[in-house]
Formats: sequence, C-alpha cells, structure tokens
Amino acid sequence: MFEFLSPFFLIFLFFLVLSIIWRINARKYISSSTVASAYDAWTQDKLLERLWGEHIHLGFYALGKKNVDFREAKVQFVHELVKWSGLDNLPKGSRILDVGCGIGGSSRILAKYYGFNVTGITISPAQVKRARELTHHELNCNFQVMDALDLKFEDGSFDAVWSVEAGAHMNDKTRFADEMLRTLRPGGYLALADWNSRDLKAHPPSFLEKLVIKQLLEQWVHPNFISINEFCNILRTNKNSSGRVISENWNSYTNPSWYDSIIEGIRRPFSILSLGPFAIVKSIREIPTIILMNWAFRKGLMEFGVYKCRG
Repeated sequence: MFEFLSPFFLIFLFFLVLSIIWRINARKYISSSTVASAYDAWTQDKLLERLWGEHIHLGFYALGKKNVDFREAKVQFVHELVKWSGLDNLPKGSRILDVGCGIGGSSRILAKYYGFNVTGITISPAQVKRARELTHHELNCNFQVMDALDLKFEDGSFDAVWSVEAGAHMNDKTRFADEMLRTLRPGGYLALADWNSRDLKAHPPSFLEKLVIKQLLEQWVHPNFISINEFCNILRTNKNSSGRVISENWNSYTNPSWYDSIIEGIRRPFSILSLGPFAIVKSIREIPTIILMNWAFRKGLMEFGVYKCRG
C-alpha cells in the first residue's frame, strides 16, 4: 500500500519535478537582453551575493592546500591572474577595463591593491547599481552599463583589459575578442579567464555529454562554448594582437569552487533563510547545474581557460 513512499520512488519523483521546473524556468540564451535579465534577477534577489560574496566567479585553490575559505579563494584568484598575466608590471594609475565586471569585486581589488584606475562594464543595470553601492568613493572605479560586443570606447583607451567568466555569455567570440583588443593600447596587457569546452570537433561528445552541455547552456544563459585552442586562435589572428598568446587550463586550481559553493549554503544558512522561503527554492534549483558543472570540469568535458597576450 505504501510502496509509493519508498526512497527510490521519492528520489525519482524529486528529479521528475525538478526536470519539469527546469524546463519551465530554463534560462536559454536568446539575445544579450536575456543575459541582462538573468543577471538583473540574480542581483536583485541578493541570493548569489549572499552565497558567493562580491565575486561571482570561481576561486583559486593552491594544489595541496586544504581548508581554504570559499570567498578568500575568489580573492586569491584575482591576485593569481594578475600575477600570471603580468598586470602587476603596470604602474599605479594605469587604465584598466574590466569586461563583465559583475558587482565590481575584481575591479575593487585592482583599484585597491594595485592602484589602477578601473572602468567596469556589464550588460546588467542591476549589477552596475549594486557595484556602485559597494564601492567606496576613494577607489578609482567607475561602472557603466555596456554591451561587451559594442564597447563605447576609442581605440587604445586602456593599458590593460581584464575579463573573468564573461566570454561564455557572448554569442560572437570573435567580436568579443575584437572589441577588447581594439580598446587595448599597443603593448597593453590582456588578462582573461573563461569557461571553455574541450575541442568538440576533434573529440565529439557522447550522448550523455551532449545532454550535459545542453543543460549547462540552457540554465545559465550561455549561447555556446568553444575550446581553449579555438579562442587562442581568435586572439592570435586578431589584427590588434601581438600574435603571441599564452593559455593554460586551470581546472585543477578552480574546480573545488563548485562543491564549495553548495557547502557555503550550509556554512551560512541564515544568508538564505533571511531572504525568505522562495530563496530556499531558488538555491535548491541551482544545485543540479552546479553538480553537472563540477562533473563536466572534472571529466575534462569543460575546461577553465586563462589567457594572456599583448596588444
């Protein structure tokens, strides 16, 4: 009589309901406006900020180092990318463009610790508003609503261009690179980090991998993923690039972030509960996609690419 209450049936029912919710509330990429709407919603409900802090990107975990705080790892990621890309060679007062600045976490570090004059751009008005609220007036940071595929800056306006985990939202990766390198002065530094797939032409995905990629695209407004090598070639052949592009796969340094982002909700339960019952539902909704992200990066289906080159 009570067989329908068996654990296996309840688990099946849970995932059935979850799959229906996914389909109804899928955040598919349609245009840049869908990216803006998604980030407006994530910013306004405060859930992402409460759990991830000021940095809406993965953290850096030194190999072999344990008990790293999730939010400190995100700060460390910024410093590691600065050092790896050579931005720390620039003098104070250098003009930096932060493409896809989120709520300004990286911009504030670049201004505070390195003395840079930072302009952050994002397509989300809500993110710009929140970035301005979080930024002290003494920091040389300003934030603007702007499409990364149509930057409203003159050629060579910046000494460095910085972008972390923004490119996956761009439907035209070549245009994305064109605009960043166009606004970079000759000899300036490009420092970029992004989510990439493996080379799917050389190594076609299995049926299961196709399902995973589809889920990762549709849940977090991504139009497509390309490989590290593909994006390197885009940078290398750009007319405003020096042609010398260096890239690495930082999967091993960043992958602990995925499970830590779930554990963070356990560490700071009030950060969710204080936002009301709907926040709990919203946070649970993200867990399957986070688990899939962890699996995809761990298995090499996805790769965390970092890139540096000179203008």
